Amino acid sequence: MTTKELAAYFKKHLVPDKFYKIGGSRKNRICMEKHKNGWDVYFDDNKKHIGTLHFADEASACAGMKNEIRKMMEAFYGLTWADSAAI
Repeated sequence: MTTKELAAYFKKHLVPDKFYKIGGSRKNRICMEKHKNGWDVYFDDNKKHIGTLHFADEASACAGMKNEIRKMMEAFYGLTWADSAAI
């Protein structure tokens, strides 16, 4: 899965934009950024990166972010998608 596919997946599953930021950092969101040595997924709390997960490639980072958003959707709304591994 690519970041473009992940964004389309979130849109299809009605994930609010206020929950995430792909390709950068934004306050109070789960963020995913590409770095020289891989990808990071984290929660941005006033420019502090909390719970940073490091991934070697884009597909792994997308799967990690998808799982974190799935947990957030379940916690906030009691809703989630059935198979977090499906594209």
